[in-house]
Amino acid sequence: MKIFNLKYGIAFSLLAGLFGCEKQLTQVNPNSQTSASYWKTSNDALQGVNSCYQMFLEDGGYMRFTPILLNIQGDDVISNSPWTAISNVGKFQLGTADNAGYGWAFDEFYQGVSRCNQVLANVPGISMDAALKNRILGQAYFMRGLYFFHLVNMWGNVPLPTQVAQVAQQSTAAQGWNQVISDFKTAVDLLPVQYSTTGGVDKNDLGRATKGAAMAFLGKAYLFNKRYAEAAAQFKAVIDLGVYGLMPNYKDNFTETAENNKESIFEIQFSLTAGGTDLQWQGIPSSTWGFYSARAITFAPPNFGWRDVQPSRTLLNEFHLEKTATGGIDPRCTSTIFYNDTADTHLPNTPMYLTTFQAAYATSSAYMNDIYCRKYENGEGNKPNEFDWKSGINERLMRYADVLLMYAECENELGNATECAKYIQMVRSRANLPDRSAEFATYTQSQMRDQIAHERMLEFGLEGHRFDDIRRWGWLSDATKLAWLKSRDAEFNSYIPGKELLPIPQTEIDNNPGVKQNPTY
Repeated sequence: MKIFNLKYGIAFSLLAGLFGCEKQLTQVNPNSQTSASYWKTSNDALQGVNSCYQMFLEDGGYMRFTPILLNIQGDDVISNSPWTAISNVGKFQLGTADNAGYGWAFDEFYQGVSRCNQVLANVPGISMDAALKNRILGQAYFMRGLYFFHLVNMWGNVPLPTQVAQVAQQSTAAQGWNQVISDFKTAVDLLPVQYSTTGGVDKNDLGRATKGAAMAFLGKAYLFNKRYAEAAAQFKAVIDLGVYGLMPNYKDNFTETAENNKESIFEIQFSLTAGGTDLQWQGIPSSTWGFYSARAITFAPPNFGWRDVQPSRTLLNEFHLEKTATGGIDPRCTSTIFYNDTADTHLPNTPMYLTTFQAAYATSSAYMNDIYCRKYENGEGNKPNEFDWKSGINERLMRYADVLLMYAECENELGNATECAKYIQMVRSRANLPDRSAEFATYTQSQMRDQIAHERMLEFGLEGHRFDDIRRWGWLSDATKLAWLKSRDAEFNSYIPGKELLPIPQTEIDNNPGVKQNPTY
């Protein structure tokens, strides 16, 4: 059961705006519920926390623009999109005159924070089952932490409202990370390992935040702040839960048929059948909204979608640096990229939608020799293309493979090369790459960092992790590394210090006194 099959029972759009990114409404429908009349029962509390997840399903969220913003700046991705709201992200040329895309994400993350704050303010006063109340509060803390994680990570110095109707002042990134960590830590203590054992109305619900998800993101927040011992402890705790594992087939992590599998620690729930038929672009929530993703059409190959995002040649070349144990191509390559792969797979044709790659581009040498996104596409089902704008593929935000490699990274930073090598090889083995754990155990810390960077690129290509990794590793301030990035991805030639953060939307600066724009914008 997907939790977004549940109907939201509250008109959150009628509640007062909290800060600059939310418009102050001047009229209220007297027939609609408000915060004063709503928060009475356990069902109100449950529906309220359900709404906390919604903003990730809208256009600025993981429906479309958050994957764009997280992916395009990495050296694994390029964009030749005619829409500058997309292509200028990768070229580090976003401006403040037009906040399309990045401004929508900013707004929706704060609307998500607003909903979480309402749950945290109102649910404690509701008379209800204590265990259910804890689970609801735990989800609200987790989701607020996740929204804040995105805001601090992508924009840096942002307001951190933690109360209803609060106009929060701009905080430092350090203060932001402290709030993220605090919210995730609280969520860890309140959330269950699984909902199959809760015994409540939420029993067996899929997609809700769990203890493992909170620990994994808490560890990630520690890792992004170089608090390696604390991060390692959280990742090891996730591993020791014993409820997660790697899927034998890597491709199962990016299809609609294998959602919420044992490798998935947290994913955004999209659906072709829940809700209405309209896409959740933005604005006042409507009963006509469905729960579709528009990522597939945005990233899809030409003639099947818009090709606004493409994998880079650098990513394809990276896959060719090492053969599998049986001398073949890394299976993650053909699961990530559509290309004329006959030389790699020794097969005459590559299935793509209801045709093949070779047949689709037989009359275009330019298309035939280019490369396109395969991950998160509906290219192997029964759809002829993505032009209906509707994909039901869930977005996997945290996979067990990420926990394993982040734990390995922490162990390297803590001087435990053998432990690091062990967990790197776990992920490699799923791809049938040779066992090099003994070799890796002899690496220096610096050599291991480079190996981890390579392993993470192959495992998480097109998943929005690469630029975060580049930035937190300090490569943008390392002249040698930056020159190397420029040689691999020409888009880095227009990078200047400060552009690693997105611009704060001008509307936020105008409406929230004291908020200053990020440097270089």
